[in-house]
Amino acid sequence: MISLVMRRVLQAVPLLLLISLLLFGLLHLAPGGPLSTYLENPNVRPEDIERLKRAMGLDRSLSVQYVTWLLSFVRGDWGYSYADGRPVLERVAERIPATLELIGVATFLALAAALPAGVFAAGRRGVDRVTSPIAVAGISLPVFWVGLLLQLLFANTLGWLPSSGRQSFDGGDPADRLAHLVLPATVLAIVLSAAWSRYLRRTMRDALAMPAITVARARGLPESRVLWRHALTMALPSFVTVVLLDAAMLTSGAVVTESVFAWPGIGSLFTESLVKRDYAVLMAFLMIGSVAVLTLNLVADVLVLWLDPSARRDS
Repeated sequence: MISLVMRRVLQAVPLLLLISLLLFGLLHLAPGGPLSTYLENPNVRPEDIERLKRAMGLDRSLSVQYVTWLLSFVRGDWGYSYADGRPVLERVAERIPATLELIGVATFLALAAALPAGVFAAGRRGVDRVTSPIAVAGISLPVFWVGLLLQLLFANTLGWLPSSGRQSFDGGDPADRLAHLVLPATVLAIVLSAAWSRYLRRTMRDALAMPAITVARARGLPESRVLWRHALTMALPSFVTVVLLDAAMLTSGAVVTESVFAWPGIGSLFTESLVKRDYAVLMAFLMIGSVAVLTLNLVADVLVLWLDPSARRDS
């Protein structure tokens, strides 16, 4: 297991370098830029534009800009935001807690719904007839539409919950912050639980067709024990992998959900920075997402080795 971790870490370094190079090039080659607002203003003189380019380092070649950014990024100096001049690391650090809070609660709710739904749907056809259409609807419906629908119902019509933000303007107490968290966490949980329950249902049915399950039933074990102890144990490694990879994608920012609910996480920061072409913030966001995917992918591999001893021989 230690050799696996070391091997994956060594593989991740050149992969991250390649990812950073591609992302840097694509961002800078895309139309527009941080100076587009000034270029559209007829009152801004050309010499002012040139002075801004020199101040931002945009007058240098793309390769020099990349090397300069990479060396600074590795040292922990992520640069300064083109939008407000604040350090990028400071802007990202103040947004990460909100995103982790949202993802943590949404993941907990999704697992609480997906595990029993997937297990019972695999073992009982009556339950499957009810849960499958609900899961398909949860996967098919656009996230922003579900978010707007919940806002309309619970915030605007019923007035039970706040429609946006992380807390009230006066700061709010824990109950107030919890109320603000309910709707965005529920939207993410609906999407995640729908996909996870369908995946668990399929892997559980594959497990139930295994000879070991036939032997367990022949021994007269209760069906609930066959489902929850034997079949779920066989399906769990692949299910854990899917959960962690989805969590990695969310860690880089639940962009749509945070935008709909004005949740002050890194997803909404990405949206703001994308509009302004704030290269430094965008690169930080994308690299955090890449590192999160690689890290949680490694964690998933380690957990699979721990949950499935037979996989250790293959590795």
